[in-house]
Amino acid sequence: MCPLYRQNRLRKNEEFQTIFKKGKSVANRQFVIYLLPKEGQDSFRVGVSVSKKMGNAVVRNRLRRLIKESIRLRADEVKSNVDFIVICRLPAVELEFDAFQGSLYHCMRKAKLFSSIHKEEGK
Repeated sequence: MCPLYRQNRLRKNEEFQTIFKKGKSVANRQFVIYLLPKEGQDSFRVGVSVSKKMGNAVVRNRLRRLIKESIRLRADEVKSNVDFIVICRLPAVELEFDAFQGSLYHCMRKAKLFSSIHKEEGK
């Protein structure tokens, strides 16, 4: 388990737009993930997007923190040669942390973001 460092974050609008245009997307009811493989990259980079439709700033920031924490907990298992964006959908607002995390990991597995297949214990 390692922290989600600043170098692991996507910040610039151009980076987001490149991933949206050139990358592929995977979705479930709660999340959409856009990903773009980047060869020769030392570590993965992630961007998080939560729309104003999700609620006020408190709700949106909570969702961002939950997404970042969920990714941080499994950061050592995420492929290093990929940039991806996680977009939160409205049904995710009502989920408890365990269900939220499970749904995000499900979407990440569909996107083949984990370096090897890991089985979730008890989930």
